[in-house]
Amino acid sequence: MDAHREIFFEIPYAWIIYILAAISITALAYAFYRRLKLWRAGTRDDSFSNIGLKTKAFIRTGIVDGLLHRKILRDRYSGIFHILIMWGALLLLFGTALDVISHYIVDFLHGNTYLAISFLADLGGVMIILGVIALAARRYIQKPDRLDNRFDDWAVLYLIFVIVISGFIVEGLRMVVTDATFTEQPIMSEWAPWSFFGFAFAKAFEGGGRDLLFTYQVLWWFHSILVIGAIFYIALRLSKLTHIVVSPINVLFRSSRPKGALRPLDLSVNPDQVPSYGASEIYHFTFKDLLDLDACTRCGRCQELCPAYLSGKPLSPKNLIQNLKASLTEQGPIILKSDRCVNDPFDGCRLMMSDVVTEDEIWSCTTCRFCQEQCPVYIEPINKIIEMRRNLVLEQTKFPETAMSALRSMEQRGHPWQGIVATKEDWAEGQNVKLIGENGQIDILYWVGCTAALEERNIKIAKAVVTLLRAADVNFAILGNKESCCGEPARRIGNEYLFQTLAKKNIDVMKKYEIKKIVTSCPHCFNTIKNEYPQFGGDFEVVHHTEFLADLIKQGKLKVSQNFTKNTTYHDSCYLGRYNDIYAAPRLILQNVMDNGNGPLEMEHTMNKAFCCGAGGGRMWMEEQIGRRINQMRTEEAIDVKAEVIASACPFCLQMFEDAIKSLEQEGSMKAMDISEILLSNLKEQ
Repeated sequence: MDAHREIFFEIPYAWIIYILAAISITALAYAFYRRLKLWRAGTRDDSFSNIGLKTKAFIRTGIVDGLLHRKILRDRYSGIFHILIMWGALLLLFGTALDVISHYIVDFLHGNTYLAISFLADLGGVMIILGVIALAARRYIQKPDRLDNRFDDWAVLYLIFVIVISGFIVEGLRMVVTDATFTEQPIMSEWAPWSFFGFAFAKAFEGGGRDLLFTYQVLWWFHSILVIGAIFYIALRLSKLTHIVVSPINVLFRSSRPKGALRPLDLSVNPDQVPSYGASEIYHFTFKDLLDLDACTRCGRCQELCPAYLSGKPLSPKNLIQNLKASLTEQGPIILKSDRCVNDPFDGCRLMMSDVVTEDEIWSCTTCRFCQEQCPVYIEPINKIIEMRRNLVLEQTKFPETAMSALRSMEQRGHPWQGIVATKEDWAEGQNVKLIGENGQIDILYWVGCTAALEERNIKIAKAVVTLLRAADVNFAILGNKESCCGEPARRIGNEYLFQTLAKKNIDVMKKYEIKKIVTSCPHCFNTIKNEYPQFGGDFEVVHHTEFLADLIKQGKLKVSQNFTKNTTYHDSCYLGRYNDIYAAPRLILQNVMDNGNGPLEMEHTMNKAFCCGAGGGRMWMEEQIGRRINQMRTEEAIDVKAEVIASACPFCLQMFEDAIKSLEQEGSMKAMDISEILLSNLKEQ
């Protein structure tokens, strides 16, 4: 007789379970349907565009980040045990699916095939149990700061554990009862060990025989109803287990824009036809924004190195998403009934822009992108913060006073630096730099940027870059006074109208002079021109100066000596690193000039986990009045590795480090330098 198992062995009225299962699945489907209606109540966006390309990207991401857990495994402990649970569940579902097919369609589960599937199913269950125990220990014994331990966390772990354990107990009891029923077939001695964990329970019950039949039947019903109850629990509470479905959907619909590009506002539409510029109500967010809220499982990876959170400011990306989700749930019945919430306190709705999210939270964000880099399911807190900033700026005219000064200066003078009377050509006097339009065609436009052209310390960077370009015999020019601010600070602060005005002006100028390739020293200018100007017809090849200079060294056009003896660490600018994945070029330059030939010292947080300097998101022009100063926290990491030089490739970062070095009284032992300055100090005569 081949090895096999009778489905519903000795279970009377087993057909009832189909009815209960159908009801529970219907309830779950209805819950998802209502949630889908809520997501679609948001404003329209590009979520459903390029669906073919998104599907291809989803398949690739599904393998790398879903099945292989690339992002989740960045935290080895939780990643390993999460992957145990996921793969264990897949093995159990695989075994169950084969049971159904064999029982109702094609009978094939017998003999060695049955034994192999039995082994894999038990292996899956054991993997789940180990994973649940390990994650429970982490959550309730280790208690890392990023986990907040709500009722749902306990309930989910408990349900999973009890469902799997009760399943093994039922399996063990079935073996004992089956062995007693079919005494002529020694099942316990030959077949059962393949179901090794269930067999362990069977050995514990050995000798009970048919006396255990009633216990087996009761526990079978308990186990089955618990599974169905778990489905009802997910449907009624929208438990974090919904991420099994919602997270893949969220990954599918993630933005197809470059990761450095914000979503543009269509300012050509009549304001009377636009419900809101930005978001002041929950339904002002887009389909993808609202989908994000339900995809979040509160894993807390986003806040682990959030500079705002760690410096004691009120913003936590995790809490922001969860509070918005609570608002969506609270207002859901009204939105579903009327397609929007009146949001009047008398109607029981909290005001999103004060009761749910405070202005201090909104303005605390440096847009460093750590939260989005770490999120395993591509949730985008920055988009929501920018949408709320847009509403504050464009509709409510509420923003920090220092930010208002920068915006006014950009509008009136084409740069954010209030109080500066110099022009964007003054720094170039005596530098033998061509202005655009002089002496025919050029190969490269050097986009200087407002800070390097006007701010005293950063003018040295502009001079260093042009000296290096001349040394390599590069045919380049600058726009000079024709160069307006790229608009990046305005866009990150929330003034989309000013940004688009500046962007279109610059695009028109560069098209007029038939600019093809641009080199810029500022990662913020670099990101904006490279990733956001194409939204308005500005398609240019844009290269950051670290990439361009590193390439000149490789080509032998810049010859350098390895004479730089200072202990040097390199700070990864957020907009160069996390936004544009440029990590190697700056380190290559330092490796070529440092006397040890090994490159820079690495701080505690580096590469895609580098800690922000605090200047992004328009924070360069806002007072830091809450919590610790972020630039000091980052500078302390450089002090910890005994660095004498903090090398950077961003004028904002450089200025933040200069200020922090002074405030931390490190002027005698540490200084901040741009990569171009270090390279120039080690340049051989060409």
